[in-house]
Amino acid sequence: MSMSVPSPLITRSDEVMSGVVVFAGTRVPVQTLLDYLEEGDTLDQFLEDFPTVSREHAVAVLELAKESVFAHADSA
Repeated sequence: MSMSVPSPLITRSDEVMSGVVVFAGTRVPVQTLLDYLEEGDTLDQFLEDFPTVSREHAVAVLELAKESVFAHADSA
């Protein structure tokens, strides 16, 4: 059973994790997912370690990051 993807996807609040950007509805920092991937861990490992984040939510956040990268890329 999959969880729905919240809107907004990410949030930041001084009351939650001292203002760190987290997956909306959780206390899991988005940076943690990026750190996992950077270290060579899989998305499945991240999801196993942080069950409050659904696969759909994690993929949607990665898509958001991808869109941001492409939006800020200089045209050659």
